[in-house]
Amino acid sequence: MKLKRMTHAEFLGLRRFEALDGLRAVAAVIVVFFHFGGPACRALSGWIGVHIFFVLSGFLITTLMLREKDRTGRISLRNFYVRRVFRIMPLYYLALAATVANSYRQGRAWPILRGHLPEYLGFMNEYHLNPATPFLHTWTIGIEQKFYLVWPLGLVLAGLLSSRLRIPFAVVATVAVLIPWTSYLAACGIHYSVLLLGALLALVLHHPRGFALLSPLTHPLAGAGLLVGFLCLHMSIPGLVGRLGGEPPVIFLYGLAVALLLPSLLGPGIGRWLFSLRPLVFVGERSYGLYLFQFLAGAMLFALVPGVRGEPGVLAATLVALAALAVADLTHRRVEQPMIGLGRRLTRRPDAGRDREAPDPHRKQTPPWVSP
Repeated sequence: MKLKRMTHAEFLGLRRFEALDGLRAVAAVIVVFFHFGGPACRALSGWIGVHIFFVLSGFLITTLMLREKDRTGRISLRNFYVRRVFRIMPLYYLALAATVANSYRQGRAWPILRGHLPEYLGFMNEYHLNPATPFLHTWTIGIEQKFYLVWPLGLVLAGLLSSRLRIPFAVVATVAVLIPWTSYLAACGIHYSVLLLGALLALVLHHPRGFALLSPLTHPLAGAGLLVGFLCLHMSIPGLVGRLGGEPPVIFLYGLAVALLLPSLLGPGIGRWLFSLRPLVFVGERSYGLYLFQFLAGAMLFALVPGVRGEPGVLAATLVALAALAVADLTHRRVEQPMIGLGRRLTRRPDAGRDREAPDPHRKQTPPWVSP
């Protein structure tokens, strides 16, 4: 069989990126191992896994909006924000409420968590990074929420300009609006830049000339090489932090590597096959809940299994990941999916039949693309 790269038409025809769910699963698991694995899991560099989420988020929400514009002739900010509200907030506030209840019951962490509740309720999580709070890990949600707030508006405003100015305007406007949101731009700016890398990748791939530029990355042989190179880069993170003088340049380099890897996971090849394996897709579809509930699941697990309490390691991280996955699966079926469905129903337009492109009833429903 002749090996060939993906075409632009094939890319536009994709309605589900299962390999990206698999990649999201790996990111979520290594984050859990970073939090609970201790020195034994340091080589995994799990702390940088959240930047896989950032690239995926920027790429997927931008792709969703660009395809909506092709289909309907416009980007509906109302529909976008409604979908984000029902995708992000129900599970987030459920996790926050459960964490508050557990902290109040235990007593020790409650005074600290209570002091940060206003920030957590308003998605200002990244403003108070107190390591003693059991909701510390949700700083990533605060950053993504602000990006979701301003990036779509930047795209809509850019659509009013000439094609040559659209991308630069969208990027500059987004950065300019995000600056006042943080008092430590040097720390948070790097995370926003990684989100923008994913968004810019979506803009490039959506247009024929941009896709032609990156289409060699979708060839199976190129994809195999990119996957091996990415794994080597990931395992070299500790050394790179020392050589490049800190985490920010490494984070940006890593985000760029994830952005270059994504096209290879969309085209035919070993990467798409590997990350589309059903167990990985299963975990990836529940990765938001897995990420949100990891510390709550850990607290419950350590209370029930005293032998692993206070002993970070591979066993503790594995047990926490499994416990968090069980909670995530339950909330995925009972909370996440029903709320996503409600958001979709609220964004259906009565005149959808007059869209530029009628929906194909045989296609899979477009998934609720986004992650923590």
